[in-house]
Amino acid sequence: MTPRGSSVHALRRLSLSRLFGVDPDSEDGRHIGESRERRLRQLSARDRWVSFLLAAGFLAAAVDASVALTSSRSRSPFLVGALVVAYALASRVEFEVGPGSAVPTQLVLVPMLFLLPLGLVPFCVAAGFLLADLPRYLTRRLHPERAAVLLASSWHALGPVLVLGIAGERGPRWDDAPLYALALASQFALDFASSTGRAWFAFGMRPGSQISEMLSVWAVDLTLAPVGLFVAFESVRTRYAFVAALPLVLLMAVFARERRARIDNALELSGAYRGTALLLGDVVEADDAYTGAHSRDVVSLVAEIADRFGLDSRERRNAEFAALLHDVGKIRVPKEIVNKPGPLDDDEWAIMRRHTIEGESMLKAVGGILAEVGEIVRSCHERWDGTGYPDGLAGEEIPLIARIVCACDAYSAITTTRSYRAARSPEEALVELERCAGTHFDPKVVSLIADVVRETEPARDKRLAVAGEPQPGRAAA
Repeated sequence: MTPRGSSVHALRRLSLSRLFGVDPDSEDGRHIGESRERRLRQLSARDRWVSFLLAAGFLAAAVDASVALTSSRSRSPFLVGALVVAYALASRVEFEVGPGSAVPTQLVLVPMLFLLPLGLVPFCVAAGFLLADLPRYLTRRLHPERAAVLLASSWHALGPVLVLGIAGERGPRWDDAPLYALALASQFALDFASSTGRAWFAFGMRPGSQISEMLSVWAVDLTLAPVGLFVAFESVRTRYAFVAALPLVLLMAVFARERRARIDNALELSGAYRGTALLLGDVVEADDAYTGAHSRDVVSLVAEIADRFGLDSRERRNAEFAALLHDVGKIRVPKEIVNKPGPLDDDEWAIMRRHTIEGESMLKAVGGILAEVGEIVRSCHERWDGTGYPDGLAGEEIPLIARIVCACDAYSAITTTRSYRAARSPEEALVELERCAGTHFDPKVVSLIADVVRETEPARDKRLAVAGEPQPGRAAA
């Protein structure tokens, strides 16, 4: 494996980094998008330090292995060059998986282990990686510093080299199948350690979160390793028989290109939905400054509550879009009603209560992801006891995301100054939400909001005190 103010800023920070990949809502898709962006940039300071350290460690270990492992095998420059070129061609076939890529290099690596001196194999693997990316460096599609990342990604080759070297250099034999399984396991172990270690220290991605993506990469290696072994058997008899595996590499290149095209299409489609959502958010803000700022506050709190509920990527995205757009239907409500300085009469309330239906209608007209969000927006003013609008849903009949947005919406409204009353403190807002839990709001949602607010407010007060800023309810020094 070789290893992303205004309503615009609110949504970019909290949601849209997840909209990448074949499935725009998956963690895998998010990592693919971030990885694509990183490739065009210079390494960050932390990534540079980690990558260069891994690269230096690989070179030192490869030199030690070459010294320790003696061999009588051929060092023919033509054979070495042909295997390096074949490895480069195979590594050019990339199936993007999370922060890295699955490449069909087993078709070349396995024969290489039986044709070349074992101590030379790690250097050939590194040379193959560098040669594969040479056109990208020349056309400036990759930053030159990323050569260190390729060397850091070559650690996996040392695993089978050491296992086969300790067992004694010999040709392929079916009786050695357990040895080959151990060699493959050692390859996976070093691959996991180097790839996840770099991602952890450079990007803060814990190894446990990368296991599913690594499993996808290993599945490719595990599938192709037996094919590579068959190629190795024939290559020992006919030295350049490994070239016969290249048509399979070319076939896989077609599949990889099709996958990349799907990812590109998903990126474009996600960008279209994102742009539409941001535009609608800006329209709401331009039409009613309070509603726009209020919606941004709700996005932040909804995102935190969604994470505590353990919602998956798609649900979190829907929650954040719904938080931003839950009041979008007010665009179709007369401004004199929306901005009325005081309580609304019955007729005005009847018009106001249609804003959720209007919001759903507007978002369904856009279609796709936003149509799905529209169904949530429709239910954002339903109440737990069934007295809400527009459909009188009760309890768990109300979509969970709508219940989250409803309670977070209320908390934000209470703690924000309105045209007819001053803002109240966070603690007063929580008292009000807890009083209405079980009638207006889902009690579980209210409990989580209380946890979030009580955890974050003391930290905020501490930061203000350190900065010497006046704190709410206290006189400035």
